Amino acid sequence: MIQNFDEMLDKVKNSPLKTIIIAAAHTVSAMDAAIMAYDLKLAKCILVGELSIIKKYLHEKVPETASEYEVIDCGEDLNAAAEISVRLVKEKKADLIMKGLCDSGTLLKAILDKDKGLRTNKIMSDVLAYETPDKIMLMGDGGFIPLPDITDKLSIIANCVQVAHALDNELPRVAVLTHSELVNVKNQSTVDAAILNVMNKRGQIKGCIVDGPLAFDNAISREAAQIKGIDSEVAGDADILIVPNIEAGNIFGKSITYYCKYRVAHVVLGAKVPILIASRADSAETKMLTMALGIITCNVS
Repeated sequence: MIQNFDEMLDKVKNSPLKTIIIAAAHTVSAMDAAIMAYDLKLAKCILVGELSIIKKYLHEKVPETASEYEVIDCGEDLNAAAEISVRLVKEKKADLIMKGLCDSGTLLKAILDKDKGLRTNKIMSDVLAYETPDKIMLMGDGGFIPLPDITDKLSIIANCVQVAHALDNELPRVAVLTHSELVNVKNQSTVDAAILNVMNKRGQIKGCIVDGPLAFDNAISREAAQIKGIDSEVAGDADILIVPNIEAGNIFGKSITYYCKYRVAHVVLGAKVPILIASRADSAETKMLTMALGIITCNVS
């Protein structure tokens, strides 16, 4: 099982080279991520955006390899960058697509276009991977589904499990989080967690072990689970955290990034290819790690 991001990068380096389209690549962090991916032999990047900005930056930053990068000019038109990037993926000229300067809504509008986009009949959700001192943890969903119902949560679990399997975790432990380990019929998230638990036990959710409801401390701390008398294969050693809503996931993800200083990456699954929607505020390293996570997931999808 892959324990950290360095091991993940090693696995990607030893896999067939993938091509990543960066939509509106004329921003420093996206271009730096493309350079890092090239230098580490992780991926080939096609940069869609303002030609003059991209060419100038590449020639200043990596003059010896600047000519190796394919650049497609669409000026600073973010809608055009998104549409061109999606079309290239649909034409199988790239394996993944990543957001550059354009906002998520602009890219997703092109991805979800019924005729020209990359949508499927699956529910899309974001899988966050973060590197603790002990292992890589996964969390879903902090970026897509505002208030997931139980059908949505089934898809969120499936997407997280797909990433866990790509990281060589054959039977990940999934904790369905809420505020307490007790079922409260007035709190739907606890009811959903209990139903998901039973569905897993009866073979309706495969490839993982699911338990819930669990509070965050019970999910990740053996001591907390023992003090509360929780007997579970998941409690105290979860690999995947399923949050009750987008607010919880978004706040959690930013907390571990800014307070804990953990390295993070995330990938959106459910479209025809993995979608890499790192925040425009994310560092080049985070975007490079996001590329690697997308590639490793793409290799088993």
